[in-house]
Amino acid sequence: MWRPKRQAGWRVALLGRGRTAPAEDDRLVEQSRARMRAAPIRREAAATGAVVAAFISSVAAIGVWAPDRGGHGLLTAALLVLCYAAVARVQFEVGAGAAVLTQLVFVPMLFLASPAAVPVLVLLGYVLSALPRHLRGDWHPARLGLHVVSSCYAIGPVVVLALAGRPAATLSPRTLGIVVAGLAAQFAIDVGTWAALGHSPRGQARALAVAWRVDLALTPIALALVAAGGGRTYAFLLGLPLVALLAEFARHRSASVGQAEALSEAYLGTALLLGDVVEADDSYTGLHSRDVVALVLDVSDRMGLDDDARHKARLTALLHDVGKVAIPNEIIQKPGALTPEERAIIERHTIEGERMLNQVGGLLADVGALVRSCHERWDGGGYPDGLAGTDIPLVARIVCACDAFSAMTTDRSYRAAMTHEAAVAELRRCAGTQFDSRAVEALVAVADRHEPGRLERAA
Repeated sequence: MWRPKRQAGWRVALLGRGRTAPAEDDRLVEQSRARMRAAPIRREAAATGAVVAAFISSVAAIGVWAPDRGGHGLLTAALLVLCYAAVARVQFEVGAGAAVLTQLVFVPMLFLASPAAVPVLVLLGYVLSALPRHLRGDWHPARLGLHVVSSCYAIGPVVVLALAGRPAATLSPRTLGIVVAGLAAQFAIDVGTWAALGHSPRGQARALAVAWRVDLALTPIALALVAAGGGRTYAFLLGLPLVALLAEFARHRSASVGQAEALSEAYLGTALLLGDVVEADDSYTGLHSRDVVALVLDVSDRMGLDDDARHKARLTALLHDVGKVAIPNEIIQKPGALTPEERAIIERHTIEGERMLNQVGGLLADVGALVRSCHERWDGGGYPDGLAGTDIPLVARIVCACDAFSAMTTDRSYRAAMTHEAAVAELRRCAGTQFDSRAVEALVAVADRHEPGRLERAA
């Protein structure tokens, strides 16, 4: 299991916000916790065992190759472990998840402890920081090897500094260059270790990019603390007030994120409630909206929308027909062609939808602007504003294509559903006129996954 919340610098957690709704996040978090309480599968245990063996061998080899030249003693080592564990307890939520701040202790550790001792001290600090979880039974004993996996990153900088002759902690260009090289080795070991457990190196690098940038920022600060002490053992403790300050920021950040999640959940709950209102008023429109949600999510993923856009796309798909509750049912359910007057009335549903969502405010007001544009055409012949091309928001273009495909492949009061093949052919025919060609290409690529007319998995 990918566990990037390790101890060097800020580490981005696997479970990101935005790809899932808050309720689904809760489910995934609980699944992750359940896995940690359970014994690992045989393949995972074997891979972890191999990494543990490599860690032990590396530490032993470093001990022979770069023996201690007279370290700072057990008291210093114990203090480093305690400080490391304490700083590791600071959970700072940044980007896609939680992060920890320990680079301010790890860098001094490189200069104050013997080379072979550094990875071991990191491991001890990691275990100590996780001790409450062990005592609560939240971590299966068979998964203790993950502590070693998360400590492997320390080997890279240790080797680099040993190759450079273990320079003194100064701010000279040479020492700074060596430390930067150690950071590069740290990042490489980070990716290589988790790749050994079967995780994609590219995916890890992408997930940890923010953490690595922060490591680059924290490392000179940590080095300056050691250098300012002129070799004094306890000079690195001057960084603890900074950690305490960041811990306070982390606490406020956590509270803010919690409030944001609660607000996001409230927005989603409001959207679902409005969706239920639409379905109660017109069962076809309600089911159709759920179909469109499923298609829109797959197309959004295919087109590489970011988390924020994907979340708005989901809400827009769910609510794109909400304005129809303001349209008389005799027009909505008319079993035949509409008169020009009736057509004008029904085309106001996007404006009514925007008005309703503006009254809710916040995120749904932004969604309201997207709902308004869901019936615009690429060639400018749509409604209500006659927007064309890229003037139409991308989310609205995606919803427009998915809305049309769902409508074509379901029975209506005035016509039978098209076949899947006929609907795809119609999408292609209208690409570049009614629909955005890129949205059509992505929709055709994912449409085969969906059973026409009853796509309920993503609602």
